[in-house]
Amino acid sequence: MVMLAKNLHSTSTPLQLLLVLLSLQRLFMFQQWNWNPIFHLLLLSCFFLVYVLRVGALAFKPPSVYLVDFSCFKPPSTCQLPLSRFIQHASSIISFDSQSVEFMAKIVASSGLSGQTYLPPALLSSPPKTHQREYIKEAEMILLPLMDDLLTKAKLSPRDIDILVVHCSAFCPSPSLSSIIVNKYSMRSDVKSFNLSGMGCSAGAIGIDLAQNLLKTNNNCYAIVISTEILSAGWYSGHERSKLLINCLFRMGSAALLLTNRKEASKTSKYRLIRTLRTQTAFDDKAYLTAIREEDDDGKLGVTINKGLLPAAGEILRSHMTILGLKILPLTEKLKHVGSVIRKKFKDKKGEIYMPSFKTAIQHFCLPTSGRALIGEIAKGLKLDGRDVEASLMTLHRFGNQSSSSMWYELAYMEAKERIKKGDKVLMLGMGTGPKCCSCVWECVRPIAGDSNKNNPWRDCIHLYPVEAVSSISQFPS
Repeated sequence: MVMLAKNLHSTSTPLQLLLVLLSLQRLFMFQQWNWNPIFHLLLLSCFFLVYVLRVGALAFKPPSVYLVDFSCFKPPSTCQLPLSRFIQHASSIISFDSQSVEFMAKIVASSGLSGQTYLPPALLSSPPKTHQREYIKEAEMILLPLMDDLLTKAKLSPRDIDILVVHCSAFCPSPSLSSIIVNKYSMRSDVKSFNLSGMGCSAGAIGIDLAQNLLKTNNNCYAIVISTEILSAGWYSGHERSKLLINCLFRMGSAALLLTNRKEASKTSKYRLIRTLRTQTAFDDKAYLTAIREEDDDGKLGVTINKGLLPAAGEILRSHMTILGLKILPLTEKLKHVGSVIRKKFKDKKGEIYMPSFKTAIQHFCLPTSGRALIGEIAKGLKLDGRDVEASLMTLHRFGNQSSSSMWYELAYMEAKERIKKGDKVLMLGMGTGPKCCSCVWECVRPIAGDSNKNNPWRDCIHLYPVEAVSSISQFPS
């Protein structure tokens, strides 16, 4: 029905005009030559049918979903963690032996993270405080200022919110994080609240997809989606190297966004949601076990990152982008790809298959910040250059891997650089455990340059970026 609405909306007006003209022409001929007017009646009937179909289809067309604004949490400077402090702090923790400290220091030094990333106060204590009370403190430290900032930007009351979606992989308390927010802000009794856990770095796009589906069936609503991660709940204090990677790459961060389907938001919102897509390969045991939360031999809980993660990520990304390409790429790119496949099969078996360029449909890219290697591989596959992945690399450098909220720090980087223009398309790509791959495509609906640095997490350092030593990765295509 949605496709019918789109097609009729774009073609029914010319059809109506044509039918009216033909009807008038026939009527004139009938009057001049006294022809049977049955054809005229048929044309008028067709005109009426098209009109009824158009009105009916538009009535079933779901409302557009708009991103009114978003906020990114910037931790206090007391939570910053230079490499020297990280090594010193790790060395003071009794549960880590010298080999574990040396391994983590090596990973952090080569990861692309700067010395300005953040860890929560609980993990900066010696020994780290990893119990329920500290998890709640960290959640409140992040979520409450984030909500305050977003509501202030939008000039809304907490009671104006109809839908609340919160996702955090490692920490799933009872009452839930969404219930904590409802309680703290005395939100309405009928607010639709959801709490997602265990969805990994793809949870940001999953939360948007969930909110979008809810907005399709609930008119004139506001929805808040919060992406966060409670690091103290995911800290690993053992010796297994495959579990120590989480300590090295993940850093403090969170983002909140306000979505709505109100018609008046089309003039004041920043972006319009064009499409969401979700794929997963959890049905494949080998892929499923590439990243899994489990206990080590000493009973210490942590997330195991196996060597098969990158190949599994590449496979699901290839499948996901193939489906997405069919939906958003222009016809010329699709024909070039099909033509190269046919040519390779029947004419030139040594010829290369043409890989479509997503830059023909997308102007800006927010990629997973899981590491420079993954960003480089995605850049190769999508035929992106250094500027296209600059926001991803700089976010990794300045803030680290912030799980599902990283994509919003990337978008904030582009806004701070004033690169996004009205009509530009933005692709947000999330990849998480499962494995899962999820994406959102946004369209900028108004100029953003005027308010790009308002409460932007990059506002005090954007002039220092890009950092050339980080952005010059030789693997990227020229």
